[in-house]
Amino acid sequence: MSAAASLLLASLLSLAAAGPAFHTFVVQESHSSTPQGFTKVGPADDATTLNLRIALASSNFAGLEKALYDVSTPSSSSYGNHLSKDEVNAFLAPTAEAAAAVQAWLDSHGLSATKSSSAGDWLSLSVPVSKANQMFAAQYETFEHNASGKTVARTLSYSLPAEVADHIAAVHPATTFNNPAGSLKPVLSIPKAPSSPAANLSSDATPSSCATSITPACLQSLYGIPTTPATESSNSIVVSGFIEQFANKADLTSFLKKFRTDVSSSTTFELQTLDGGSNPQSASQAGVEANLDIQYTVGVATGVPVVFVSVGEDFNDGDLEGFLDIVNFLSAEDQVPQVMTTSYGENETDMSKALAFKLCEAYAAFGARGTSVLFASGDGGVEGGQAQTCSVYQAAFPSGCPFLTSVGSVHGISPETGSTFSSGGFSNYWGVADYQSSAVSAFLTAQGSTNKGLFNASGRGYPDISAQGENVQIFSGGRSGGVDGTSCSSPIFASVIGLINDRLVAAGNSPLGFLNPWLYANPSMLNDVTTGSNPGCGAKGFTARAGWDPVTGLGTPNFAKMLTAAGL
Repeated sequence: MSAAASLLLASLLSLAAAGPAFHTFVVQESHSSTPQGFTKVGPADDATTLNLRIALASSNFAGLEKALYDVSTPSSSSYGNHLSKDEVNAFLAPTAEAAAAVQAWLDSHGLSATKSSSAGDWLSLSVPVSKANQMFAAQYETFEHNASGKTVARTLSYSLPAEVADHIAAVHPATTFNNPAGSLKPVLSIPKAPSSPAANLSSDATPSSCATSITPACLQSLYGIPTTPATESSNSIVVSGFIEQFANKADLTSFLKKFRTDVSSSTTFELQTLDGGSNPQSASQAGVEANLDIQYTVGVATGVPVVFVSVGEDFNDGDLEGFLDIVNFLSAEDQVPQVMTTSYGENETDMSKALAFKLCEAYAAFGARGTSVLFASGDGGVEGGQAQTCSVYQAAFPSGCPFLTSVGSVHGISPETGSTFSSGGFSNYWGVADYQSSAVSAFLTAQGSTNKGLFNASGRGYPDISAQGENVQIFSGGRSGGVDGTSCSSPIFASVIGLINDRLVAAGNSPLGFLNPWLYANPSMLNDVTTGSNPGCGAKGFTARAGWDPVTGLGTPNFAKMLTAAGL
């Protein structure tokens, strides 16, 4: 038998093994070569288990998007009338036809999947590499991440049978090549580790000291944040925790004793866990990022209940399952939190577009139910979520998603100045959002030909807003010191929103929910930052200027003006 005939016979046998009803495969996503930062090692072992996540196409995402904007745009008659879980799930759920087709395909392989979202648009199952290769007409291989030395099983291409190709939006792990050593990590890196003894740190918060060292008192002075305790127990802030970053209660007590003497030092937070998450309390396991996020929510949003959600690693290999799982976990609850802040991120190019879009849909659904979703923009300037070598400006994920609020960083006082590391720019996946089109257009006009050819001028611009992010004082492992990063800024702005929501709920109103239409409709309620830049990729980066800019967004919070804009 000739080589060609042997190959044909092998292909026919493979198709027969896949089941008689599914013969024609359609390529979904592919890479022409191994992605940058990885080296191909060889074929993945057939017996290696893959924990697959399969995203089904939602029946009516366009309807959900319209509903999101209806309840989030101040000029809308439906503003504040957030959707219920059932209403959101009706938009997200796959059609009956899609569910049946996918089930038939799984049946043909002798597989059953578990619904991992309350809407049923995400399925989870575990299969060996040999089965995944058959299901997706793929060739899973082992790739080594050059920087960490860790290995992952991925494929450069995957396909789906024509009968289900239109019903499946994304598959993971497949063609997404993100950092397996800690892709869900504090942006840039874990902020500078505290080094000075706790007793040596002054609690003085005069304007001059705030120019170089940020404490809760500085934020109260700079932004007019009140110290009056919140009163509404139904209003909460969720802090996302990943990659074994643990929030230490003893460190929180020390922080409150030092910086919030007007608050009981026994004030703490609630813990929720998923995917095998935990929150051990030994000093050696205290996480700088987790402590930062908890201390600048509990310690700034006075009296607002704070929930730390610790996402474990039972079902992921250092990838993005945590981002998805925490949203699905919280969305399954009848009452969602009013604010969620996350200080972790990716580079947009590390994500497959299909997976990025499906995750973005989940944030839209969360916003439609009344949750303000805030993410740190990243610490790579124009180099993306993290610093990297590049010749054109890189976008960060998920900041490019138009259905969340991206938070950049500033430093200094009188004036505040954009931080050089503050990630900002324009998405290559999503176009400019309607709510920001005039603000982005004004920036592009003012910028002129500067940076021409280095970024996607038609992309969604980020960050949306900013807050202090340099030498922010925390306690970790019993010691105190300063940390830098947009990972400081997101919980600070989240605390402001949490306190405004408390006033709204107390007055019998809805919480703010998805913030961006409200923010861009009321730019004067923010402190415009007009100095600073975020260089990278061998270029000067973008420059802060009057109005919105891709360094500091619309600016930093002014609590009194924001209360007024919220109708209080």
